[in-house]
Amino acid sequence: MNKKNTLLALSLTVMGATHAVSAQPLSIERIFSDPGLSGKAPVKLKFSPDGSRVTYLQGKVEDYNRYDLWEYNLKDNTNRLLVDSEALFSGPESLSDEEKARRERQRIFGKGILEYTWSKDGTALLFPLNGDLYYYSLKDAKSKKLTNTPQFETDARFSPKGNYVSFIRDQNIFALNISTGQETQLTKDGGGVIKNGMAEFVAQEEMSRMTGYWWAGDESKVAFTRVDETPVAEAIRNEIYAEEVKLFNQRYPFTGTANVDIQLGVVTLNNQQIDWVDLGKDKDIYIARAKWLKDSQTLSYQWQDRSQQTLELRFFDTKKKTQRVALTEKSDTWINLHKDLRFLDDKQHFIWASERNGFKHLYLYSVNGELVRQITDGEWIVDGIKGIDEKKGLVYFSGRADSVLESHLYTAPLFKKGETTRITEAGSYHNVVMADDHQSFIDSFSSVNQPTSVALRKSNGEFITWLEQNSLDDAHPLTPYLSHLVTPEYGTLKANDGQTLNYRLFKPAKMKKGVKHPVIVNVYGGPHAQRVTNSWRSKNLYFQYMVQQGYVIFQLDNRGSYNRGKKFEDAIYKHLGVVEVEDQITGVEFLRTLDFVDANRIGIYGHSYGGYMALMTMFKAGDYFQAGVSGAPVTDWALYDTHYTERYLGHPATNAKGYEASAVFPYADNLKGPLLIYHGMADDNVLFTHATKMFKVLQDKVKPFDMMTYPGSKHSLRGKEVQTHLHKTITQFFDREFK
Repeated sequence: MNKKNTLLALSLTVMGATHAVSAQPLSIERIFSDPGLSGKAPVKLKFSPDGSRVTYLQGKVEDYNRYDLWEYNLKDNTNRLLVDSEALFSGPESLSDEEKARRERQRIFGKGILEYTWSKDGTALLFPLNGDLYYYSLKDAKSKKLTNTPQFETDARFSPKGNYVSFIRDQNIFALNISTGQETQLTKDGGGVIKNGMAEFVAQEEMSRMTGYWWAGDESKVAFTRVDETPVAEAIRNEIYAEEVKLFNQRYPFTGTANVDIQLGVVTLNNQQIDWVDLGKDKDIYIARAKWLKDSQTLSYQWQDRSQQTLELRFFDTKKKTQRVALTEKSDTWINLHKDLRFLDDKQHFIWASERNGFKHLYLYSVNGELVRQITDGEWIVDGIKGIDEKKGLVYFSGRADSVLESHLYTAPLFKKGETTRITEAGSYHNVVMADDHQSFIDSFSSVNQPTSVALRKSNGEFITWLEQNSLDDAHPLTPYLSHLVTPEYGTLKANDGQTLNYRLFKPAKMKKGVKHPVIVNVYGGPHAQRVTNSWRSKNLYFQYMVQQGYVIFQLDNRGSYNRGKKFEDAIYKHLGVVEVEDQITGVEFLRTLDFVDANRIGIYGHSYGGYMALMTMFKAGDYFQAGVSGAPVTDWALYDTHYTERYLGHPATNAKGYEASAVFPYADNLKGPLLIYHGMADDNVLFTHATKMFKVLQDKVKPFDMMTYPGSKHSLRGKEVQTHLHKTITQFFDREFK
């Protein structure tokens, strides 16, 4: 492409078809203003309970951010609009602060239908909208408003048999009889610091538990958590907007301080009688999960100690009022939580996931707590259970048996030894939703330069139909840019302890011999994340843009990152920002061996934990990184919450030196190169205070730096205008320093 961006006609072969298109270079404006570049694949795909429909949310053509509910009907093989969100409610939504925070923690963004639930019999759907609940009957193709109150209803769902809709209102649990419309208030003392049926902050943000109540299968009772926030220190959090500053009194459990007092109760539907579960003498604990056994009499719950080194699966008999520990997991570092507890229909067995051998695998237990057999094994991990076919004796799961770069659907024998079989095709990264009858599954798959396609397949992988082909044909918005997209090179390096590190390298398509290019190392580097995969991320388009500007983009998953097994993660225990920096240095040492890399123009850029890593590398490895961009960085782990921080650093009372050494401030004197720090000024995850403390330290040390702040923006810095401005700012920073 010449400097005048002259359009060139070319013949382009994509997915087996040849297209005459005009080649165009990417622009930042186009990347962040046109979500169609990614094909805008449907989200929240589900099967109806009988498996006859696949439902999904799809953005409107005229407004990608407003979602409607669509269906693919397997009986007549047609795609169609099922529920128009504007027919339920139009106009701007009014949400409670609790619901806004809940959506932020679920990473739910947009308008219209953002959540929906099927009834057990598949005849109705439930939608929360504008703080009220809407019931949609498929038979009548009509909706009705179930609630119409000044209060907000949240965390709504159908009861297991579909006779009730339950929800939280004013921090209490309610059940509404669908046929009569009568409401029953199951808890009475919610309000202020008392929250019934609601997940506390760390449960939502760090445990991925977004609810605090669970129906028994026979609808006779509901288990719930009662949270008392009194022990949690109240802090004033500010959110800075363009024209105002909002102050919030928030009870935030800073690491080392008190958590909420939590109780676990069971309330009966007919008389609202509550039985409280004895959680033990130690009150400084977490309730990580809860789930009913198939008998509707026994409640399981996962009890986790404050150190997160012990996890007990406990069974509480609601009839006998007795309990027992079914199994215990222990670790010298920490235990990762999972969502892979499944009770079988035979009422005699359950499946459990464990990392006890260093890798997450599945185990079959009897309900008395005896281990029957290990279902999966090997130096690879199971991502999660997708379905269990007891009649055929098969468990369906996603995992990394073939490649850590790709997630696939597999089957393994449930009750007897046998081979693990891959179902999905290699060469793509697959996210799978299985039908309850295990006859078919939804396959959302992508690769590094192929946006997500969605297919419906039989359980053996045989193709049925497209739900969203996302074909890169002449009409696709991405097609004009395809000839400029480069395919990254994948490779491995060795860490100091001998473990294997995966990297990905994007380099300009046409490089002249002898010309050396600047490099941007894009990093996250923290727990529960993986960047080097063979999957589509729309953010990769920005990297492709930078490659077109002559940059090399390098990504490396250092020790501590996810999907590599527990040993790979454990290297960060009690000292953050050490091995992660060492591994990124290993990456730069590799880059210096490449004849097209300019060793004097290597920068680093990351957001969140990646922002922390950008600061740590600039402060501790300034001889390797000549410029850095740090986005929404954690700077002081004492400002972060209990469950996340103590999982990796322990309690501040027992690891004070680890906390001090893991903060960025002790190393700020060593800053050599130019640094840009940006942060959302309404961030309620990594508080803006992290950035202001960093600003003050650098100013006191007379260390010049650049900063960009975004009024009203949360941690994710959503919105096309903000994202466009942000990435133009990052680009101009690196251009100024490296060009």
